[in-house]
Amino acid sequence: MTEIVHVGLEGREYDIHIGPGLLDQAGALIAPLLRRPRVVIISDENVGRLHLETLRKGLESKGITSESLMLPPGESTKSWPYLEQAVEWLLKQKVERNDVVIAFGGGVIGDLVGFAAAILRRGVRFVQIPTSLLAQVDSSVGGKTGINAPQGKNLIGAFHQPSLVLADTEVLGSMTPRDFLAGYGEVVKYGLLGDSAFFQWLEENASRAAAGDMAARIYAVKRSVEMKAEIVTRDETEQGDRALLNLGHTFCHALEAATDYSDRLLHGEGVAIGCALAFELSARMGLCSQEDPSRVRAHLRDMKTKVDLSDITGELPDADSLMELMTQDKKMIAGKLNFILARGIGEAFITSDVDPDLVRAVLDDALRARG
Repeated sequence: MTEIVHVGLEGREYDIHIGPGLLDQAGALIAPLLRRPRVVIISDENVGRLHLETLRKGLESKGITSESLMLPPGESTKSWPYLEQAVEWLLKQKVERNDVVIAFGGGVIGDLVGFAAAILRRGVRFVQIPTSLLAQVDSSVGGKTGINAPQGKNLIGAFHQPSLVLADTEVLGSMTPRDFLAGYGEVVKYGLLGDSAFFQWLEENASRAAAGDMAARIYAVKRSVEMKAEIVTRDETEQGDRALLNLGHTFCHALEAATDYSDRLLHGEGVAIGCALAFELSARMGLCSQEDPSRVRAHLRDMKTKVDLSDITGELPDADSLMELMTQDKKMIAGKLNFILARGIGEAFITSDVDPDLVRAVLDDALRARG
């Protein structure tokens, strides 16, 4: 039942294995990468409590020993203090350049540990074992690593490709419904940016995946990963096409900063809201029909994920303040903000030719709708 997607970056190729029971097979899959039968694992306390023993046994079945470090869960862990803790611990473990570091957790752990691996001894190998839907379909693939800064999300980091990705879809069963649906924001993004047939499949089948159907989960992860792998292979360091993967993220990152990266708004929830806003902006610019944003919003509502600014609890800043937060986005070029907009579902494109007054109007209307 395992699917494999290959990322064909010359000299940095790797496979993404997708399916149930991969933690049990981790030893067999990781052993070919090792010069000595030893790995180090960095995870978070929640994932460690639920799944570390299974991973350990999977490694031990092939004679691989391991040491582990558990960090606190949550977005605040993607920060300088925990990066320093991770790097200091890896040095104490005497990790060599030919060893393998395992990032075992969701997107926060994957980004943090990948960055630690990138800067340790000028780059050591690492394996991603993503345990959340969001990490399996997005952050574990493509080599983006990093931490957050007070000025914005993911502003400090490096491109450092993993040597292997093991996306155990069985582990998704331990996620809370909210966390699973937050990850779904990244899944639906792939259909919206480049595959209308996949979006239609999601309209018909995503509720089965959310309910636990394993075949539906595997296909949703596989198709998302295939699309990301294709784009990353064309544009590893985001000089062009890779920016398409940021559909919804310009709005999302501003909203995350406005909510202090707290659990008021999870990243994937922000992506879902951001996609809805990007399609609304596209429709107001005459790029797509008004039916497209309505269809996007209807599907997200059917999936019971966040769709509107009114779904975010607590206070939000005004439209001007949100636009100011957008200017901290990494996609600023020559002082202009790049937007990912759409000519229709599955037809996203990159542009900096956007009237700020129109963006402000979209945000004003969304804020007014909160009441």
